[in-house]
Amino acid sequence: MSEAGMRLDKWLWVARFAKSRTLASALCTEGRVRINGRPTTKPHAPVRPGDVLVFAHPSGVRSIEIVACAPRRVGAAEARKLYTDLAVEAVPATAENGRG
Repeated sequence: MSEAGMRLDKWLWVARFAKSRTLASALCTEGRVRINGRPTTKPHAPVRPGDVLVFAHPSGVRSIEIVACAPRRVGAAEARKLYTDLAVEAVPATAENGRG
């Protein structure tokens, strides 16, 4: 895994957020991706570790921080190491935390 930057569409494909590079490019050109809070319509926009992406995904709106870039598409387990999911997980209601 590399610490250098890469194209947005390629990163989305490598990290398995899109099934193909063409679909990743379309996601970008439709204006459905924000890089560090700024909307972009450019698939060639550069991204690097530390950048925060917010985009629409079939599983819902995703907010992730890029941790690394990979030179080629990797398996699902390796792809999860390329980013940190910034979604806040709900705390389950239990008697220990006073909610329930």
